[in-house]
Amino acid sequence: MEGGEHQMPGVRVKDGESFERALRRFKKRCEKAGILSDLRKHSHFEKPSERRKRKRSAAKRKLRKLKIKQSKTR
Repeated sequence: MEGGEHQMPGVRVKDGESFERALRRFKKRCEKAGILSDLRKHSHFEKPSERRKRKRSAAKRKLRKLKIKQSKTR
């Protein structure tokens, strides 16, 4: 695999395994590989200012959540 190439997750349906169960395993592998989050992230162009704003608000949420968690443990 060269720069930027990733192997797609795949599953083999085992003998006697239902399609739904195999599909569930495939979805779980896709989630672990981060395919869906990457797809959402690249679904449209995000200006650098928007990216900074999103990261800043995420940091604020994380800090607020941490403060709440610390106040509950005291």
